[in-house]
Amino acid sequence: MSYTPQVDDYVKWEHNQFVDEGWVYFKCPDYITIEVGTKDKPDALVDMHKKTHILVVCHSQYWGEIEYIKNRRNSDDEYKSQEHRYSDP
Repeated sequence: MSYTPQVDDYVKWEHNQFVDEGWVYFKCPDYITIEVGTKDKPDALVDMHKKTHILVVCHSQYWGEIEYIKNRRNSDDEYKSQEHRYSDP
């Protein structure tokens, strides 16, 4: 059985002598983005978005290389990758 990544899964992706690890931030049929880091924004131009997100794109043909670690969907951790985002089904 192969793993299909979902938003808010914590994953590890080993590819081309690189290892990327982080939260699945976005998913569509063609690719996912993995949030590998964040940093504070240097200005207050937009109050809602206080962080810059560092993302890696993983196209669907490479999803078989992704290792599932954990998720934050039903945990005490209330953090969402996008603070004002709709709830995932």
